[in-house]
Amino acid sequence: MPTTIPSAARMGKYRWTICALIFFATTINYLDRQVISLVKPDLDKEFGWSKTDYANITVAFQLMYALAMFGVGRLIDKLGTKIGYALSLLLWSLVAIGHALVRSTTGFFVARGLLGVTESGNFPAAIKTVAEWFPQKERALATGIFNSGSNIGAIIAPLSVPFIAVAWGWRWAFVITGAIGLIWLIFWFWLYEVPAKHAKLGKEEFEYIHSDTDASVSIAVAQEDDDTRMSWGQLLGYRQTWAFAIGKFLTDGVWWFYLFWLPDFLTEQYHLSKTEFAVPIALVYTIAAVGSVYGGYLPMSFAKKGRPVFNARKRSMLIYAFCALPVVLAQLLGGYNMWLAILIIGFAAAAHQAWSANIFTTVSDMFPKRAVGVVTGIGGMAGGLGGIVVSKAAGWLFDYYKSLGHIQTGYLIMFIGCGSAYLVAWLIMHALIPKVRAQIA
Repeated sequence: MPTTIPSAARMGKYRWTICALIFFATTINYLDRQVISLVKPDLDKEFGWSKTDYANITVAFQLMYALAMFGVGRLIDKLGTKIGYALSLLLWSLVAIGHALVRSTTGFFVARGLLGVTESGNFPAAIKTVAEWFPQKERALATGIFNSGSNIGAIIAPLSVPFIAVAWGWRWAFVITGAIGLIWLIFWFWLYEVPAKHAKLGKEEFEYIHSDTDASVSIAVAQEDDDTRMSWGQLLGYRQTWAFAIGKFLTDGVWWFYLFWLPDFLTEQYHLSKTEFAVPIALVYTIAAVGSVYGGYLPMSFAKKGRPVFNARKRSMLIYAFCALPVVLAQLLGGYNMWLAILIIGFAAAAHQAWSANIFTTVSDMFPKRAVGVVTGIGGMAGGLGGIVVSKAAGWLFDYYKSLGHIQTGYLIMFIGCGSAYLVAWLIMHALIPKVRAQIA
């Protein structure tokens, strides 16, 4: 029998407190991972890195992130969101601080690899938390809100890290940003528990969270409460898993490119110093933050007009895929004005975040809660592998064209690839899952 949805006047809003917690965790996650790109000029000088050296160091992070993703989802499912999330954030904070102790290029390979392993827990834990705390119709909005933390972290980083590095050196930039996560842990243990055990969650809100009735959207709705674990082999037998993984493989690398190479682009194209590119980079991620939140709102709006949830999500993702296309012109038009390039890249970053909010939420649309962490981990691994391909390609292209005196050509090629990736991903996903029906029991 469908659960009666309580009125807004009687229903609490504690679920949004939980959303705020994972928003701040994601902010810290991206703040910690972006530090290296903002102190890169100091590291280039101290360690003598080429573009390929830097690409290889970013690959160390992405490779270990990808490999860890394959198992971290299972670990989060086993430990539960409360302990799993806390453990991940504690470890990545300690590793981030540990970057300050590095004294060699090899040391940075190790440090970045460890950061990749420990940071991999954020998104499987966050997506699982959303699946536990929100009804399906609100999950894209909640995901968009917490995922906007990646932009806020990316905004805070350029407005703080270069200035910390100038004042006290690049090592303190890692120490100060890494220590922030330890503060988050206090609030997590104070405020978080699963809905069934939470003393502050009212009966009306609990019923609302579990009020989903659209059986055509979620797989195995009838057995949602079954705790039987699903193996990787079993999950890899479903087209839904491959659709999510391929979508992540083709588009996650674009975000990695913006995150790790945008400061270098501004340095090479416009000869900005590490403090001068603070405002342009912050502007890019400010625009992207708007896209992340709106990305969750649009499918909810379509659903309110009567469209099935998954159909509304796919329609929205197609719109976002088209919105990412103009970035192919970023390097060409940016030759006339830097701020034009910044606006174009910012708009593309917003499109990515809107896309990301929805592709993450397709997991909880298509799979029961007991499998959300594992499937998110599989997709995260695929996204990390896609990021490796992009980073290696970028490093090789930039060194090659810089040796010819035309590094801008390398950036032109990369922006063309970034802009077209989403439409290709959407077409493949649509071919694999044109419709969603309850299939997994």
